[in-house]
Amino acid sequence: MKRTILLLFALAASPASVFCGDRHIAFERDQAVWITNLDGTGEKKIADGIFPAISPDGTRVAFNTTEKTSDTTYARHIAVIDIATGKIDVFKDVPGDNSYYPSWTVDGKQIVFTTRPHEVWDLAVVNSNGTNFHVLRHGTQEEVTLYSPVWAHDDQSVFCQDMTNVYQVGLDGLTRAHWKIDKIAAKGDMSGDGRIDVSPDGKRLLLSIDLAEEAQLKNWEGPVSALWSFDLPSQKARRLTQKRVFGWDGVWIDNKNILFVSKAPGEEDNSIFRMSIDGKNLKRLIKDAGFPSVSAP
Repeated sequence: MKRTILLLFALAASPASVFCGDRHIAFERDQAVWITNLDGTGEKKIADGIFPAISPDGTRVAFNTTEKTSDTTYARHIAVIDIATGKIDVFKDVPGDNSYYPSWTVDGKQIVFTTRPHEVWDLAVVNSNGTNFHVLRHGTQEEVTLYSPVWAHDDQSVFCQDMTNVYQVGLDGLTRAHWKIDKIAAKGDMSGDGRIDVSPDGKRLLLSIDLAEEAQLKNWEGPVSALWSFDLPSQKARRLTQKRVFGWDGVWIDNKNILFVSKAPGEEDNSIFRMSIDGKNLKRLIKDAGFPSVSAP
């Protein structure tokens, strides 16, 4: 989904951080869902699928199934796997065969996702056991699709984006607030898979933004992928990855550290890296991996 990049930084060993032993990362590799410890050890494949989202308590992973139904079509459903038992619950009662991008409430009781049961994409919510499906906000032909939904810290609204704006949508489906992406980051926008994540304290958004600036990379074409922190109380933004560090699919580990996807020099496959928000302690955790999510602190 994201383009091939080179990440120009040294992969020298950095000071290790102390992690809580019971926290885990879910990630995607070769169209499959994997989990690992928070320090990147103990990798284990748990299911076939994409877009994994680990539950806040670390006991379950929501993800997308992909089932080929013909030479040119696929059915995509939201599913949840119990990590301890391996039991998978596919939400086939959700209307349509095209659902994407699950995200958990902080209390782990509900999941928001995008779905297309008709000609346009809706934002929808379902209980974590697959019951009580309902549309949070209907898409229309006159509006741009809303992508990348993620719950606010209080579970009373959802953040999402339409490639030019970031929105906060209430449980009534109405827009509470919106921000132009090019005001957050000059000459910036987001792709349809541009990710949003909410910090554990609920005060900041981590945004994967594409920038129309000259890439400081040989033979590079296309926008520069960068991670930005947007402080909700102050409405101020700060670039976290510098110009020679490309990154996307960022998520918070805690209020001071993040995970993101990039590529090491000379390598063809993406890897998952961790970094402090001050740009220090940069370290690769997982090779040949993408789309990370982290259980709650």
